[in-house]
Amino acid sequence: MEDNMEILRYPVGRFQKPESYTPQLLEQWIAAIEALPSWLDVCIENLDASQLQTPYRPGGWTVNQVIHHIADSHMNAYIRVKLALTEDNPTVKPYKEALWAELKDSDIVPVNVSVTLLHALHRRLVAVLKNMEPHDWERTYFHPEHQRNVPLWEVTAMYAWHSRHHMEHIHQLRLRMGW
Repeated sequence: MEDNMEILRYPVGRFQKPESYTPQLLEQWIAAIEALPSWLDVCIENLDASQLQTPYRPGGWTVNQVIHHIADSHMNAYIRVKLALTEDNPTVKPYKEALWAELKDSDIVPVNVSVTLLHALHRRLVAVLKNMEPHDWERTYFHPEHQRNVPLWEVTAMYAWHSRHHMEHIHQLRLRMGW
């Protein structure tokens, strides 16, 4: 049962920080980030209000909450990337993502608003990532929650994983429920 819950919670596995990066890995990570909004279009296509209020796993967030969380998280990532590119190792502000997911906007704002936001946001984020200089990938921000500097190549890897991770929550739910 615990193994099944782990698979439901981490359908693509837990994030494994790569030891390093290559131009080919960066291309793969950026491609996943670029694809996410279109993946979400397919994942939520024809879901009704009841389905959107279904948790992706027992005790997990609803599809609505997952979609809005992705928008919240990726907005933060975009700002953090731009801060790291324009400041010397800035300290970023952590946020309580679980509490954000419980705010009323996750229930009352249609998910297509956040998906539309992600289409625009990812277009901007991908434009930044694709146009960085090789030395920019080593630029960092300081994350006070983790008490360490995070390089932009790692941020890119993490958000590629984050994109697949949450897309698979919805995709796997659809498969299990026969939607």
